[in-house]
Amino acid sequence: MRHGDKINNLGRKKAHREALLSNLASQLIVHKRIVTTLAKAKALRTYVEPLITKTKKAEAKESISHQHRIVFSYLQDKAATKELFTVIAPKIVSRPGGYTRIIKLGIRPGDNAEKAMIELVDFNEVYTKGTVKTAETTKKTRRSGGAKKKATEETTETTTEVETKTEE
Repeated sequence: MRHGDKINNLGRKKAHREALLSNLASQLIVHKRIVTTLAKAKALRTYVEPLITKTKKAEAKESISHQHRIVFSYLQDKAATKELFTVIAPKIVSRPGGYTRIIKLGIRPGDNAEKAMIELVDFNEVYTKGTVKTAETTKKTRRSGGAKKKATEETTETTTEVETKTEE
């Protein structure tokens, strides 16, 4: 019985599975999207998203080198680690989570395995073409109306400016 066993072993022993996920993660970081099986994509998501969060924490703090070492211990790839901290981290700094997207692609004809494409969300031009992110977005909170009050104050200021311009 496998009650409470949440990890997908992917039919491999621990060392083989960690090497597989490390290689998949570094290729995802370098190429921004990869095609693999659905089970591997789901396992990769839980492996790579905490690493991206670590780069976000390093952006906020001044001690980046420690976070570099931690991420490098998972990836074992200098180029992928550098890409993660220099290219990906500035783009995802305002995103509160959910850095990857899994898109199902159907089945593979040879062995009937489900294929999926996993990609980094902020690097897909099709989905992000119309939206422009700014660093001065209001912070989303779970408190009652904290962010809403700021947004309504800003809109009332702009509407009063528009009203005064139309009256003149």
